[in-house]
Amino acid sequence: MDFHSKSMRLNTLRRSVMNHLITALSILATLLVIAPLVAILVYLIYKGASSLNLAFFTHIPAPVGEPGGGMANSIVGSGIVLGLSSLMGVPIGIAAGVYLAEFGRGTLLANAVRFTADVLNGVPSIVMGIAIYSLVVMQQKHFSALAGGIALAIMMVPTITRTTEEMLATVPHAIREAALGLGVPKWRTAISVSLRTASPGIITGCMLAFARVAGETAPLLFTAFGNQFWSFKLNEPIAALPLQIFVYAISPYDEWHRLAWAGALVLIVLIMVSVTLVRIVANRGVLKGAS
Repeated sequence: MDFHSKSMRLNTLRRSVMNHLITALSILATLLVIAPLVAILVYLIYKGASSLNLAFFTHIPAPVGEPGGGMANSIVGSGIVLGLSSLMGVPIGIAAGVYLAEFGRGTLLANAVRFTADVLNGVPSIVMGIAIYSLVVMQQKHFSALAGGIALAIMMVPTITRTTEEMLATVPHAIREAALGLGVPKWRTAISVSLRTASPGIITGCMLAFARVAGETAPLLFTAFGNQFWSFKLNEPIAALPLQIFVYAISPYDEWHRLAWAGALVLIVLIMVSVTLVRIVANRGVLKGAS
């Protein structure tokens, strides 16, 4: 009995030590993931916060050699281009993911779509910019916000497609079978049951795709091109925060360098705020639907 009791105590102690060790490693891994983001954000605040003022958010860039100026047109331009890319990329990506998960399992077309999405995920952004320059800008004979939106939308599609497919694959088949057993058409089951159940994961994929393209500069160099003035037309060159940061960063002027740091800080904060708001709204919608 003594030997058996000692063995049980040793096993309990071993499990307790292993449990605490795994917990500590998990916490350490979490900190390692969060640390780069925190370090980048703190450094951007250190370098760029001093250059943030009302003029930065209300004025357009000042001419070369003149102090002051801001990035108001770039902030608005980024919103327009990202809005265009989301309007085009999100529906296409979700629709492709629904087809792969619900309707095209094992078909040749589904394999081709899946392979294409994986290849597009690995295409460098500058190559995407050159491709859209040849296919859109050269045909239009000018740079435009529309061309920039198309380039970013194509970059969003593969991430959203694969995420949607993976999230729909986690939906239990019993839920689909219950809906089909009640006489609900397959397309309605996919939209009202499968998509609704997997919506938190799909929204996360959309946010990841949005965050990925929000800071892209290379595709916009070949498509939107940039603009030092206000522009709201989709068929004209338009300013964007990544482009303006790039122009200021490679300039020889210290004032522009400070504005570049401030622009980078604003870009990161805007991405974080937009992703957080989408997450909050989506979670509220899911909770209301569940209730």
